[in-house]
Amino acid sequence: MFKNVFGSGFLVRTAHVILTWVTTLILFLHDTDLRKQEETGELAQPVLFVTLVLLSVLLYFAVSLMDPGFVLADDDDGEAKLTLGTGEEHQDMLSQSAKSLRQRRCSLCLLQQPMRAKHCQTCKHCVRRYDHHCPWIENCVGERNHRWFVLYLGVQLLALFWGLFIAWSGFSPAPTWDLWLRGNGLLLAAASIMGVVSVVVVLLLGSHLYLISHNATTWEFMSRPRISYLRHCGADQNPFDRGAPANLWSFFCVWGIVSWEQMYFREPNDHA
Repeated sequence: MFKNVFGSGFLVRTAHVILTWVTTLILFLHDTDLRKQEETGELAQPVLFVTLVLLSVLLYFAVSLMDPGFVLADDDDGEAKLTLGTGEEHQDMLSQSAKSLRQRRCSLCLLQQPMRAKHCQTCKHCVRRYDHHCPWIENCVGERNHRWFVLYLGVQLLALFWGLFIAWSGFSPAPTWDLWLRGNGLLLAAASIMGVVSVVVVLLLGSHLYLISHNATTWEFMSRPRISYLRHCGADQNPFDRGAPANLWSFFCVWGIVSWEQMYFREPNDHA
């Protein structure tokens, strides 16, 4: 279920941990509200902040090392008819006249490719409900770890916003800019890093929540005209969309591998 922590991406994960804890240490070394509370024995907020940072690091490793939904064997599903195919993304998987599903065999890993799966050139596997390959976690985001990826982004964003508030409380005035930079340089660097990362995380979290509410993936959103099961649908039509409340509920609260083929054919129309 989990990959080797010392495998590919070890340097990226190490850099993430070092950057996180160095930034946290800077907040404690300067005269911030966090340090003042620690010195006066008011440990509730400092402990809660460190716990939140630790939780974000643990979630990062969980998402980074977790199996995103690799297709490791053929599905012996009687409802699916296997067909061989080649092409850039997907060959035609559907027989419109008979309305019977045809899965293609991936030309790279030579396994049946379920609907919404895609082969990742970096991970060397097909991934169920493929969303994207994230270089920061050095892993794909797919059916098994997508909800954990979104949870990680949420926790990370809370820690970043709290860290920015703490950093702001630690800036001390000075008569000149030179003296101000000498006294607040490290804290300014930490706040700048947290500010930039916060913007990135806000954009990522917002885009993922939007796509999740429509039951779409980043790959489907970006490559819709090249995907066989979507390119014949209308521009505003998504065969997997059941409405935002149902989409969000199934994403966060329903566990297990979903039969997207059955959901695709749930409506009487032909999607043609």
